[in-house]
Amino acid sequence: MKALQYRTIGAAPEVVTVPDPEPGPGQVLLKVTAAGVCHSDIAVMSWPAESFPYALPLTLGHEGVGTVAALGDGVSGVQEGDSVAVYGPQGCGRCAKCAEGKENYCLRADELGIRPPGLGAPGSMAEYMLVDDARHLVPIDGLDPVATVPLTDAGLTPYHAIKGALPKLLPGSTAVVIGTGGLGHVAIQLLRAMTAARVIALDVSEDKLAFARTVGAHEAVLSDAHAAAKVRELTGGIGAQAVFDFVGAEPTVRTAGAVAAVEGDISIVGIGGGTLPVGFGALPFEVSVSAPYWGSRGELIEVLDLARAGAVSVHTETYSLDEAPLAYERLHAGKVNGRAVILPHG
Repeated sequence: MKALQYRTIGAAPEVVTVPDPEPGPGQVLLKVTAAGVCHSDIAVMSWPAESFPYALPLTLGHEGVGTVAALGDGVSGVQEGDSVAVYGPQGCGRCAKCAEGKENYCLRADELGIRPPGLGAPGSMAEYMLVDDARHLVPIDGLDPVATVPLTDAGLTPYHAIKGALPKLLPGSTAVVIGTGGLGHVAIQLLRAMTAARVIALDVSEDKLAFARTVGAHEAVLSDAHAAAKVRELTGGIGAQAVFDFVGAEPTVRTAGAVAAVEGDISIVGIGGGTLPVGFGALPFEVSVSAPYWGSRGELIEVLDLARAGAVSVHTETYSLDEAPLAYERLHAGKVNGRAVILPHG
């Protein structure tokens, strides 16, 4: 089968031919119908050799939707032909966090060498992929695979972050979204669907701000040295009750700290390497800063329910598997609005 692999540190990913996988005991083989392209993949491919944590070659793709093609011995709960989404942040299934359904915070994943698809384990950018346990599959129940696949990360991750801030997003409150790309443009829609907050979007170009307005932002502000002052002006000097930074670079986390209100929440979701000092006087009183990771399997089910209700949709552009390297080039150049989706059999 064909697969998109990162094979050499510092090199571009390549479309190669690899052996067809076969499911072992407990495993499910999927015929991949759609795979999402994410900035996290670009971050992984930028790591130097001395700190690269995964074995190469690595089949990319941590967002996946497919059709069940074959079942290993002992598998129950799914049948051949089922259309399913892959829950990416897979855990051991037995620790205290997994018992809560929070496999994204599994306490034993590192110890046991459990890696998400595309982030250590073979991912979804291939004609077929193996899933180690049927519990990591969620039925899409009639949803379009292309529209659904980004929701497994670009939907689930902001949903998880926003859900934690809901008690503060009351009528009259403000939420700031920094970065309106793959995750950010979904976050804007989720905030509009789930809260009464006014949503202010920040990004670096007028076309991205226009895009943010089309998906529901009440205000759109250029993310520059004047952004914090502009947000303060828009909020009457109070600031935002919740700030979601989907970039996570040093300039954006500084902006996040500068626009937060007293008792506000700051979620640094992006992996741009920025850090925000926390301590008395460093931020407004009682501001909480978190770095959430992905979301629970139950939350993925909730996100798909929102999609079925028409409350959230992802702007997508599609590519064949042979065109996947081009999709990464366009994403890296900032030319993708929303999410690029690979169609392995398209």
